[in-house]
This record gives sequence, structure tokens and C-alpha cells, in this order.
Amino acid sequence: MNDIVVFGAGGTAGSRIVVEAFDRGHRVVAAVRRPEATSYLPAGVRVVTGDATSERSVRELAPEADALVVAIGGGERTLWPDAVRALLGALRDMPAAPRIIHVGGGATLLTPAGTRLLDEPDFPEEYRDAAVGQAEALDLYRSSADGVSWTYVSPPPLEFHPGARTGRYRTGTDHPVTDAQGRSALSYEDLAVAVVDEIERPQHRNMRFTAAY
Repeated sequence: MNDIVVFGAGGTAGSRIVVEAFDRGHRVVAAVRRPEATSYLPAGVRVVTGDATSERSVRELAPEADALVVAIGGGERTLWPDAVRALLGALRDMPAAPRIIHVGGGATLLTPAGTRLLDEPDFPEEYRDAAVGQAEALDLYRSSADGVSWTYVSPPPLEFHPGARTGRYRTGTDHPVTDAQGRSALSYEDLAVAVVDEIERPQHRNMRFTAAY
């Protein structure tokens, strides 16, 4: 059993990670900005006010955790790098600091030519700010996370939607995982499976991985 704090637990990804972890018997703390809006989370999950972009908030919640899951979204471009700075600042000198599992963006994955998907000329402008923010977050982990254990999880860049929990997926590192038809797809429910699997059986410490069918 692990003690897991999920920042962004009220969101599409975060709520599914909470359910997956709780159903497997882990102790889960749902950290959200508005606790009153999370009545749909399982009974037995402790809901608290928490903000991944606040170093003080991270320091308050980290000592009771084995893993901090960051599944925040819906903000300005700076939301994700601000969260990484707060997390690293809070954990860097903390004895027995928890791991960070950061649910990031698929647009940071690479094309066959080795360029980021977000840098392609046809990348949709409406997603650019979020993609750039998540890219900055990944860069911060890679360059500034000395002494802190982290994992950055990228979903597929396009076909990533709520759906069924199958419990199956395949993993890669910096390129999208594709099937025989070249398709890269995953449900939010199976991303949650991949995240909790990584907490239970770490395979990608201090690196990024991606998952798809």
C-alpha cells in the first residue's frame, strides 16, 4: 500500500487516477482547489485543499506521501512550469521525499525526424500554450531536478479520450506508441492504470514515458 497525493484530483485525468489507486487499496489524498466540488470521488478518499504551484502547499502534503501525482490543467501556459518549480523547491532538501509522477502533454513527443510535435507547422494554435507550458515543465525536470525522483507521463498526442478501462497498454519513451495501422490511442482510464502501475513498480525513474494501445 502506498500513500498517494493527487494534485488536480477533480480533473478528467486526476479523478481517474484517484479511483484507480483507491480501488487497488492505496491510501489516496485528493488535493484540489475547491474541495466542495468533488463529491463524485470515492468515499474513503481524503479531500484537501491543495495547489501544486504553491511550495507551501506541497510542503504541507509531501511528508505523508510516497508519491505526488501532478494531473493539473486548465490554466495559463505558466501553470505547469510554476508547479514544477514549486515541487522541486519543496522536495529538493526534504528527507525521504516522495516521487513526482507528472501527467504531461503528448505534444512534447517526437516525430520520426526527431522534432517535437508541437513544433510542427500544422500544430493547432488553440493547444499551443498548454503544449509549450508542458514542454517547459519537462525541460525543468530534466535540467533542474537533481536529488528529486520524478517521472513525466505523456499520453498519445491526439487520440486520448475518456473510455473503457481495459488494463492493457504498451509503453515507449520519447516517440508515440503506435499500432500496426500507425494509430496512437489510449483512454484516460488506461492512462490511470499506467500511472498507478508506475507507482507500484517503478520503471521510468527520472525520465519520460508514454503509453498507448
